Amino acid sequence: MEETDIIVVGGGSAGAAMAGRLAEGGIRVTLLEAGSSDRHLKSRVPALTSSIVQNPEFDWCHVVEPDPSLGGRADVWPAGKLLGGGSSLNGMMFIRGHRWDYDRWAELGATGWDYAGVLPYFRRLEDNERGADEWRGTGGPIGVSEVRARYHITDRWVEAAEAAGIARSSDLNGERAEGVDYVQVSQRGGMRCSTARGYLEGRDYGGRLRVELECQVLRVLIENGRAIGVAIRRGGKDFTLRARRGVVLSAGSMNTPRLLMLSGMGPQEHLREMGIPVERDLPGVGRNLQDHVGTHVVNAVNATTLNTDAQGLRGAWQVLRYALARQGALTTAIGHAQAFVKSRAHLPAPNLQISFAAFAFDFDERGRLMLRKDSAVSTLVGLMRPSHRGRISLRSPDPLAPPLIEHRQLGSEDDIDQIVEGIGIARRIMNASPIAGLVSGELRPGPALDTSEALREYVKLASIPLYHPVGTSKIGAADDPMAVVDADLAVRGIDGLWVADASVFPTLPAGNTNATAIMIGDKGADHVLRALQNHA
Repeated sequence: MEETDIIVVGGGSAGAAMAGRLAEGGIRVTLLEAGSSDRHLKSRVPALTSSIVQNPEFDWCHVVEPDPSLGGRADVWPAGKLLGGGSSLNGMMFIRGHRWDYDRWAELGATGWDYAGVLPYFRRLEDNERGADEWRGTGGPIGVSEVRARYHITDRWVEAAEAAGIARSSDLNGERAEGVDYVQVSQRGGMRCSTARGYLEGRDYGGRLRVELECQVLRVLIENGRAIGVAIRRGGKDFTLRARRGVVLSAGSMNTPRLLMLSGMGPQEHLREMGIPVERDLPGVGRNLQDHVGTHVVNAVNATTLNTDAQGLRGAWQVLRYALARQGALTTAIGHAQAFVKSRAHLPAPNLQISFAAFAFDFDERGRLMLRKDSAVSTLVGLMRPSHRGRISLRSPDPLAPPLIEHRQLGSEDDIDQIVEGIGIARRIMNASPIAGLVSGELRPGPALDTSEALREYVKLASIPLYHPVGTSKIGAADDPMAVVDADLAVRGIDGLWVADASVFPTLPAGNTNATAIMIGDKGADHVLRALQNHA
């Protein structure tokens, strides 16, 4: 391969955005993606998400070490193994998080990443069906749409949430990021709008962007303290690709720290244990791992839901609706309406996401979603600020070995208590008059579990990761020994090397993290462009 200006490693949610914006800014970019193309019906048709998650053709299927907080269960965390990364296989709920989250980032040393600093980039990246205003944008690469799988019971749930005392928000991504509203999704015209589709497909960058698929990056090449390229494996053969102006790692929260360590940047004791020469002692690489955790309340209902629409003649009609109008059940995201609430009045921002879906599912033995056969709905109670911080390390110096992931989903007794409080809120909504008449019973946790002690045991048994891993190469201030990158996303102590993906989050924002990951790539490109201009 010929030399390029900038190599972007990873064509996922942030990487595709980064590559597109750099090329738009006049830089010659080579984007390296270890997976395959996203141009597959299983990725493009929203309802087929469950066929690609935990499918090794499209998903890295990272196996986490047994989690003692979940009784020793070893979960499998998905990560996109195709262009667009997580945005090509996620549940498509488009939510930015609360203003407080980003202002907190700035307080922790991520200067310029406060709400005022990130809002222009959230607006720039989206093309929102609701139109543009002070908070929302139109004309951007990512389509943000209303849910096209509309069910009467979802309307009743929104009304019930209001009846239960939760204020209505006109837009949870807008002025008021608390309360209840319908979900918006990263779709355009009833099809998934990943970053591959939004930033890469059909874009004319004047020949400045080259995308290479099925290229496994083995390590970043460092020479005299500067990133000069990468070593890659493709088709069973090893190559070296050089970059005149630097390298951006956008391989995700699991693989970015793995690549940094394989390249000699990380906790020096661990690197020496692995027999890897130390380029830079960065003790924060792989640390600070965070993920949202939650559990479901599932109710049987006397109403039409996606479960009934997926069967028999109704299922055939939904296929026809999608083929003719891109409407109906096949456009479904993982949630249809949601509320961000405080279970404790003194909190500065919502600690719980209560997400409603007009369907219910079970998990098979591999952790994949399987629709229930009967008519049911589910309410996910998600804890937004869990206490535990896990870590990622190397299993071996073999560059093809998967990372070692150690994490506790339930880090404290208080985490459990907050989820129990959320179950109480979810039940209060389902018992409110606008929806109560449609509810025929509670399937999970079940009416027998009616004490806090019983519900705490249920939470320990039934909680699941929400697949939002972040934080393993965090942004931080110069005096923070655990910071991996500075506020411009530059790796500390290494010239010409940046990180732009969810691994740089100092903390978890409220809600699904994909919109924020895209913002990191979009805004991060401006930081890289400024650095290149300053060193021209």
